[in-house]
Amino acid sequence: MMFSRPGSSVLISIFATLSLAPICAAQDNAGTQSWSATSQQGSPDGSVNPTRTRETHTQSDGRVADKTSTETLGPDGRYVPYTDTETESRRLSDTITRTIVRTYGRDADGHRILIQQKEEESRTLPGGEQKVTRTVSNSDSDGGLQVVQREVEDSKQLSPNVRVTQKSVLTPDSDGHFSPAVQTEQRETKGSDGSVQSKTSTQLPDGNGGWTLSEVRQSTTRQNGQLTSKEEQVLRPDSNGTLAVVERTVNKQVQSSTGEKRDTTETYSTNVPGEAGNGNLQLVQRETTLHRTTASGAQSTVRQTEQPRPGDFSSGLQVTQEAIDIVRPGTNGTTAETHTVLAPDADGRLGQVWVDIGNSNKPPAIQVDTSSSPKKK
Repeated sequence: MMFSRPGSSVLISIFATLSLAPICAAQDNAGTQSWSATSQQGSPDGSVNPTRTRETHTQSDGRVADKTSTETLGPDGRYVPYTDTETESRRLSDTITRTIVRTYGRDADGHRILIQQKEEESRTLPGGEQKVTRTVSNSDSDGGLQVVQREVEDSKQLSPNVRVTQKSVLTPDSDGHFSPAVQTEQRETKGSDGSVQSKTSTQLPDGNGGWTLSEVRQSTTRQNGQLTSKEEQVLRPDSNGTLAVVERTVNKQVQSSTGEKRDTTETYSTNVPGEAGNGNLQLVQRETTLHRTTASGAQSTVRQTEQPRPGDFSSGLQVTQEAIDIVRPGTNGTTAETHTVLAPDADGRLGQVWVDIGNSNKPPAIQVDTSSSPKKK
Protein backbone atom coordinates (compact mmCIF):
# COMPACT_ATOMS: atom_id res chain seq x y z
CA MET A 1 0.00 0.00 0.00
CA MET A 2 1.07 3.55 -0.58
CA PHE A 3 1.28 4.26 3.15
CA SER A 4 4.85 2.97 3.08
CA ARG A 5 5.94 5.91 0.91
CA PRO A 6 8.78 8.02 2.41
CA GLY A 7 7.37 10.92 4.39
CA SER A 8 4.13 9.03 5.02
CA SER A 9 4.36 9.56 8.79
CA VAL A 10 3.65 13.26 8.24
CA LEU A 11 0.82 12.47 5.84
CA ILE A 12 -0.76 9.89 8.13
CA SER A 13 -0.69 12.46 10.93
CA ILE A 14 -2.59 14.92 8.74
CA PHE A 15 -4.95 12.14 7.66
CA ALA A 16 -5.75 11.19 11.25
CA THR A 17 -6.37 14.80 12.26
CA LEU A 18 -8.81 15.32 9.42
CA SER A 19 -10.66 12.05 9.97
CA LEU A 20 -11.22 12.78 13.65
CA ALA A 21 -12.40 16.35 13.16
CA PRO A 22 -15.79 17.02 14.80
CA ILE A 23 -18.79 17.63 12.59
CA CYS A 24 -21.89 19.64 13.38
CA ALA A 25 -25.01 17.57 12.84
CA ALA A 26 -27.55 20.34 13.35
CA GLN A 27 -28.87 22.07 10.26
CA ASP A 28 -30.07 25.48 9.23
CA ASN A 29 -33.66 25.70 7.98
CA ALA A 30 -32.67 28.40 5.50
CA GLY A 31 -31.60 25.77 2.93
CA THR A 32 -28.40 24.39 1.48
CA GLN A 33 -25.06 25.69 2.71
CA SER A 34 -21.78 24.64 1.16
CA TRP A 35 -18.14 25.62 0.88
CA SER A 36 -14.90 24.25 -0.50
CA ALA A 37 -11.19 24.70 0.19
CA THR A 38 -7.95 23.71 -1.52
CA SER A 39 -4.42 23.75 -0.15
CA GLN A 40 -0.88 22.75 -1.07
CA GLN A 41 1.48 21.29 1.54
CA GLY A 42 5.22 20.72 1.46
CA SER A 43 8.57 21.40 3.07
CA PRO A 44 10.74 24.24 1.70
CA ASP A 45 13.80 21.98 1.51
CA GLY A 46 11.91 19.21 -0.30
CA SER A 47 12.64 16.61 2.40
CA VAL A 48 8.94 15.68 2.66
CA ASN A 49 6.92 14.55 -0.32
CA PRO A 50 4.50 17.40 -1.17
CA THR A 51 0.75 16.91 -1.02
CA ARG A 52 -2.35 18.84 -1.96
CA THR A 53 -5.75 18.68 -0.29
CA ARG A 54 -9.30 19.52 -1.28
CA GLU A 55 -12.17 19.82 1.20
CA THR A 56 -15.88 20.19 0.46
CA HIS A 57 -18.77 20.77 2.84
CA THR A 58 -22.51 20.67 2.15
CA GLN A 59 -25.48 20.73 4.49
CA SER A 60 -29.15 20.58 3.62
CA ASP A 61 -32.39 19.17 5.00
CA GLY A 62 -30.98 17.42 8.05
CA ARG A 63 -27.80 16.16 6.35
CA VAL A 64 -24.17 17.27 6.61
CA ALA A 65 -21.55 15.88 4.22
CA ASP A 66 -17.81 16.59 4.40
CA LYS A 67 -15.19 15.20 2.05
CA THR A 68 -11.42 15.56 2.26
CA SER A 69 -9.18 14.24 -0.52
CA THR A 70 -5.39 14.25 -0.34
CA GLU A 71 -3.06 13.70 -3.28
CA THR A 72 0.67 13.04 -3.14
CA LEU A 73 3.38 13.52 -5.73
CA GLY A 74 4.01 10.25 -7.58
CA PRO A 75 7.30 8.89 -8.96
CA ASP A 76 6.53 10.39 -12.39
CA GLY A 77 6.10 13.89 -10.97
CA ARG A 78 2.31 13.85 -11.21
CA TYR A 79 -0.10 14.01 -8.31
CA VAL A 80 -1.97 10.78 -7.55
CA PRO A 81 -4.81 10.06 -5.08
CA TYR A 82 -3.58 9.15 -1.60
CA THR A 83 -6.29 9.29 1.08
CA ASP A 84 -9.97 10.22 1.27
CA THR A 85 -12.22 10.91 4.23
CA GLU A 86 -15.99 11.08 3.87
CA THR A 87 -18.20 12.14 6.77
CA GLU A 88 -21.97 12.08 6.67
CA SER A 89 -24.20 13.19 9.54
CA ARG A 90 -27.98 13.00 9.57
CA ARG A 91 -30.56 14.17 12.06
CA LEU A 92 -32.97 11.24 12.02
CA SER A 93 -35.40 12.90 14.41
CA ASP A 94 -35.58 15.66 16.99
CA THR A 95 -33.68 13.41 19.42
CA ILE A 96 -31.48 11.13 17.27
CA THR A 97 -28.40 12.02 15.23
CA ARG A 98 -26.21 9.54 13.35
CA THR A 99 -22.71 10.18 11.96
CA ILE A 100 -20.59 7.89 9.76
CA VAL A 101 -16.94 8.57 8.94
CA ARG A 102 -15.28 6.48 6.22
CA THR A 103 -11.55 6.66 5.51
CA TYR A 104 -10.04 5.33 2.30
CA GLY A 105 -6.50 4.61 1.16
CA ARG A 106 -4.99 3.15 -2.01
CA ASP A 107 -3.69 -0.34 -2.72
CA ALA A 108 -0.53 -1.14 -4.68
CA ASP A 109 -2.42 -0.63 -7.96
CA GLY A 110 -3.82 2.74 -6.93
CA HIS A 111 -7.38 1.49 -6.40
CA ARG A 112 -9.36 3.12 -3.61
CA ILE A 113 -10.02 0.79 -0.68
CA LEU A 114 -11.99 1.33 2.54
CA ILE A 115 -9.65 1.25 5.53
CA GLN A 116 -11.84 2.22 8.46
CA GLN A 117 -15.41 3.17 9.29
CA LYS A 118 -16.60 4.96 12.42
CA GLU A 119 -20.25 5.23 13.39
CA GLU A 120 -21.82 7.33 16.12
CA GLU A 121 -25.44 7.58 17.18
CA SER A 122 -26.54 10.15 19.75
CA ARG A 123 -29.93 10.07 21.50
CA THR A 124 -31.30 12.83 23.70
CA LEU A 125 -33.75 11.63 26.36
CA PRO A 126 -36.13 13.47 28.70
CA GLY A 127 -34.47 15.20 31.64
CA GLY A 128 -31.34 16.08 29.70
CA GLU A 129 -29.95 12.54 29.58
CA GLN A 130 -27.90 11.72 26.50
CA LYS A 131 -26.83 8.29 25.26
CA VAL A 132 -24.11 7.88 22.66
CA THR A 133 -22.90 4.67 21.00
CA ARG A 134 -19.78 4.53 18.85
CA THR A 135 -18.21 1.72 16.82
CA VAL A 136 -14.90 1.52 14.98
CA SER A 137 -14.57 -1.04 12.18
CA ASN A 138 -11.41 -1.87 10.22
CA SER A 139 -11.25 -3.58 6.85
CA ASP A 140 -10.18 -7.23 6.82
CA SER A 141 -8.27 -9.28 4.26
CA ASP A 142 -11.51 -10.15 2.44
CA GLY A 143 -12.51 -6.53 1.95
CA GLY A 144 -15.19 -6.64 4.65
CA LEU A 145 -15.43 -4.67 7.90
CA GLN A 146 -14.73 -6.05 11.35
CA VAL A 147 -15.75 -4.14 14.48
CA VAL A 148 -12.61 -3.57 16.58
CA GLN A 149 -14.02 -1.24 19.24
CA ARG A 150 -17.34 -0.27 20.74
CA GLU A 151 -18.01 2.63 23.07
CA VAL A 152 -21.11 3.33 25.14
CA GLU A 153 -21.59 6.71 26.83
CA ASP A 154 -24.39 7.80 29.15
CA SER A 155 -24.61 11.39 30.42
CA LYS A 156 -27.16 12.40 33.08
CA GLN A 157 -28.04 15.69 34.75
CA LEU A 158 -28.31 14.67 38.41
CA SER A 159 -29.14 18.22 39.52
CA PRO A 160 -29.02 21.73 38.05
CA ASN A 161 -25.32 21.96 38.96
CA VAL A 162 -24.14 18.35 38.65
CA ARG A 163 -23.75 16.23 35.53
CA VAL A 164 -22.27 12.71 35.44
CA THR A 165 -20.99 10.97 32.32
CA GLN A 166 -20.15 7.27 32.32
CA LYS A 167 -18.28 5.67 29.44
CA SER A 168 -17.33 2.08 28.69
CA VAL A 169 -14.96 1.00 25.90
CA LEU A 170 -15.31 -2.61 24.73
CA THR A 171 -12.84 -4.61 22.62
CA PRO A 172 -13.08 -8.13 21.13
CA ASP A 173 -11.10 -11.16 22.21
CA SER A 174 -9.70 -13.84 19.89
CA ASP A 175 -13.19 -15.37 19.57
CA GLY A 176 -14.81 -12.06 18.67
CA HIS A 177 -16.63 -11.67 21.99
CA PHE A 178 -16.69 -8.10 23.31
CA SER A 179 -15.88 -7.20 26.89
CA PRO A 180 -15.19 -3.89 28.68
CA ALA A 181 -11.55 -2.79 28.45
CA VAL A 182 -11.80 0.73 29.95
CA GLN A 183 -14.41 2.41 32.14
CA THR A 184 -14.52 6.10 32.98
CA GLU A 185 -16.79 8.32 35.06
CA GLN A 186 -16.76 12.11 34.88
CA ARG A 187 -18.53 14.28 37.42
CA GLU A 188 -18.87 17.98 36.57
CA THR A 189 -20.05 20.40 39.25
CA LYS A 190 -20.85 24.10 38.84
CA GLY A 191 -20.12 26.26 41.86
CA SER A 192 -22.06 29.26 43.13
CA ASP A 193 -19.10 31.48 42.15
CA GLY A 194 -19.32 30.39 38.52
CA SER A 195 -16.43 27.95 38.72
CA VAL A 196 -16.64 24.45 37.24
CA GLN A 197 -15.01 21.46 38.89
CA SER A 198 -14.49 18.21 37.03
CA LYS A 199 -13.29 14.79 38.22
CA THR A 200 -12.71 11.90 35.82
CA SER A 201 -11.82 8.44 37.13
CA THR A 202 -10.48 5.72 34.81
CA GLN A 203 -10.56 2.01 35.64
CA LEU A 204 -8.92 -0.97 33.93
CA PRO A 205 -9.56 -4.72 34.34
CA ASP A 206 -7.46 -6.27 37.11
CA GLY A 207 -7.29 -9.69 35.43
CA ASN A 208 -9.45 -11.36 38.09
CA GLY A 209 -12.83 -10.18 36.90
CA GLY A 210 -12.68 -6.92 38.82
CA TRP A 211 -11.53 -3.38 38.18
CA THR A 212 -8.63 -1.28 39.41
CA LEU A 213 -8.32 2.50 39.46
CA SER A 214 -5.62 3.59 37.00
CA GLU A 215 -6.00 7.37 36.83
CA VAL A 216 -7.88 10.37 38.26
CA ARG A 217 -8.07 13.77 36.56
CA GLN A 218 -9.24 16.75 38.60
CA SER A 219 -9.71 20.23 37.18
CA THR A 220 -11.14 23.60 38.20
CA THR A 221 -12.14 26.29 35.70
CA ARG A 222 -12.73 29.91 36.74
CA GLN A 223 -13.84 33.05 34.92
CA ASN A 224 -12.72 36.47 36.12
CA GLY A 225 -13.61 39.24 33.69
CA GLN A 226 -11.56 38.73 30.51
CA LEU A 227 -9.45 36.02 32.18
CA THR A 228 -10.35 32.32 32.07
CA SER A 229 -8.11 29.97 34.02
CA LYS A 230 -8.06 26.19 34.33
CA GLU A 231 -5.89 24.01 36.55
CA GLU A 232 -5.77 20.24 36.17
CA GLN A 233 -4.03 17.50 38.11
CA VAL A 234 -3.44 13.92 36.99
CA LEU A 235 -3.07 11.31 39.72
CA ARG A 236 -1.95 7.69 39.27
CA PRO A 237 -1.23 4.90 41.77
CA ASP A 238 2.39 4.65 42.91
CA SER A 239 4.22 1.42 43.74
CA ASN A 240 2.22 1.18 46.98
CA GLY A 241 -1.12 1.74 45.25
CA THR A 242 -1.47 5.25 46.69
CA LEU A 243 -2.65 7.96 44.31
CA ALA A 244 0.07 10.53 43.62
CA VAL A 245 0.17 13.60 41.39
CA VAL A 246 2.19 12.87 38.23
CA GLU A 247 1.17 15.82 36.07
CA ARG A 248 -0.24 19.32 36.50
CA THR A 249 -1.32 21.80 33.84
CA VAL A 250 -2.15 25.47 34.24
CA ASN A 251 -4.03 27.20 31.43
CA LYS A 252 -4.81 30.92 31.18
CA GLN A 253 -6.83 32.62 28.45
CA VAL A 254 -7.09 36.40 28.34
CA GLN A 255 -8.59 38.81 25.84
CA SER A 256 -7.47 42.42 25.65
CA SER A 257 -9.65 45.45 24.98
CA THR A 258 -8.35 45.47 21.39
CA GLY A 259 -9.57 41.92 20.78
CA GLU A 260 -6.17 40.24 21.03
CA LYS A 261 -6.41 36.78 22.59
CA ARG A 262 -3.57 35.05 24.44
CA ASP A 263 -3.71 31.42 25.57
CA THR A 264 -0.89 29.97 27.70
CA THR A 265 -0.62 26.39 28.98
CA GLU A 266 2.19 25.23 31.27
CA THR A 267 2.68 21.52 31.88
CA TYR A 268 4.48 20.16 34.95
CA SER A 269 5.37 16.48 35.16
CA THR A 270 7.31 13.94 37.20
CA ASN A 271 8.33 12.32 33.90
CA VAL A 272 11.32 14.44 32.88
CA PRO A 273 12.85 13.71 29.44
CA GLY A 274 16.52 12.76 29.68
CA GLU A 275 16.51 12.55 33.47
CA ALA A 276 15.76 9.79 35.96
CA GLY A 277 13.38 12.04 37.88
CA ASN A 278 12.90 12.33 41.62
CA GLY A 279 9.12 12.28 41.83
CA ASN A 280 8.85 16.07 41.95
CA LEU A 281 6.87 18.08 39.41
CA GLN A 282 9.00 20.09 36.97
CA LEU A 283 8.04 22.43 34.15
CA VAL A 284 8.41 20.37 30.96
CA GLN A 285 6.46 22.39 28.40
CA ARG A 286 4.88 25.77 27.75
CA GLU A 287 2.50 26.42 24.85
CA THR A 288 1.54 30.00 23.98
CA THR A 289 -1.05 30.99 21.38
CA LEU A 290 -1.56 34.58 20.29
CA HIS A 291 -4.51 35.50 18.05
CA ARG A 292 -4.94 38.90 16.40
CA THR A 293 -7.52 40.35 14.00
CA THR A 294 -6.72 43.47 11.96
CA ALA A 295 -9.12 46.21 10.89
CA SER A 296 -9.14 44.75 7.36
CA GLY A 297 -10.40 41.41 8.67
CA ALA A 298 -7.10 39.51 8.38
CA GLN A 299 -6.43 37.06 11.21
CA SER A 300 -3.12 35.73 12.49
CA THR A 301 -2.49 32.98 15.02
CA VAL A 302 0.98 32.19 16.36
CA ARG A 303 1.44 29.00 18.42
CA GLN A 304 4.78 28.53 20.13
CA THR A 305 5.98 25.44 21.98
CA GLU A 306 8.84 25.63 24.50
CA GLN A 307 10.59 22.69 26.14
CA PRO A 308 13.85 22.17 28.04
CA ARG A 309 16.75 20.39 26.40
CA PRO A 310 16.64 16.68 27.33
CA GLY A 311 18.99 16.12 30.24
CA ASP A 312 19.75 19.85 30.60
CA PHE A 313 16.95 21.48 32.57
CA SER A 314 19.28 24.13 33.91
CA SER A 315 19.26 25.84 30.49
CA GLY A 316 15.56 26.66 30.86
CA LEU A 317 12.87 26.40 28.20
CA GLN A 318 13.82 26.60 24.53
CA VAL A 319 11.52 27.15 21.55
CA THR A 320 11.07 23.75 19.86
CA GLN A 321 8.35 24.66 17.37
CA GLU A 322 6.40 27.65 16.11
CA ALA A 323 3.30 27.52 13.92
CA ILE A 324 1.92 30.59 12.16
CA ASP A 325 -1.57 30.71 10.64
CA ILE A 326 -2.61 33.69 8.54
CA VAL A 327 -6.08 34.12 7.00
CA ARG A 328 -6.67 37.04 4.66
CA PRO A 329 -10.08 37.93 3.21
CA GLY A 330 -10.30 37.95 -0.58
CA THR A 331 -13.01 38.79 -3.10
CA ASN A 332 -16.46 37.20 -3.38
CA GLY A 333 -16.32 35.76 0.12
CA THR A 334 -13.06 33.84 -0.39
CA THR A 335 -10.07 33.70 1.93
CA ALA A 336 -6.36 33.01 1.40
CA GLU A 337 -4.87 30.85 4.14
CA THR A 338 -1.24 30.12 4.99
CA HIS A 339 -0.01 27.66 7.64
CA THR A 340 3.72 27.64 8.35
CA VAL A 341 5.63 25.44 10.80
CA LEU A 342 9.11 26.47 11.99
CA ALA A 343 11.63 24.45 13.98
CA PRO A 344 15.13 25.28 15.25
CA ASP A 345 18.27 24.07 13.49
CA ALA A 346 21.43 22.86 15.20
CA ASP A 347 22.30 26.47 16.09
CA GLY A 348 18.84 27.20 17.50
CA ARG A 349 17.72 29.39 14.59
CA LEU A 350 14.10 28.92 13.54
CA GLY A 351 13.53 27.88 9.95
CA GLN A 352 10.54 26.73 7.91
CA VAL A 353 9.97 22.97 7.88
CA TRP A 354 6.38 22.85 6.59
CA VAL A 355 4.20 25.20 4.54
CA ASP A 356 0.50 24.83 3.72
CA ILE A 357 -1.01 27.41 1.35
CA GLY A 358 -4.67 27.34 0.34
CA ASN A 359 -7.86 29.13 -0.62
CA SER A 360 -11.36 28.70 0.73
CA ASN A 361 -14.87 30.09 0.43
CA LYS A 362 -15.81 28.74 3.86
CA PRO A 363 -18.01 31.24 5.74
CA PRO A 364 -16.56 32.71 8.97
CA ALA A 365 -19.30 31.08 11.03
CA ILE A 366 -22.37 28.97 10.39
CA GLN A 367 -25.42 29.57 12.55
CA VAL A 368 -27.43 26.40 13.01
CA ASP A 369 -30.79 25.56 14.45
CA THR A 370 -30.32 22.64 16.82
CA SER A 371 -34.06 22.05 17.11
CA SER A 372 -34.67 21.35 13.42
CA SER A 373 -35.58 17.95 12.04
CA PRO A 374 -35.45 16.46 8.55
CA LYS A 375 -38.25 17.20 6.16
CA LYS A 376 -40.77 14.47 5.55
CA LYS A 377 -40.62 12.92 2.13
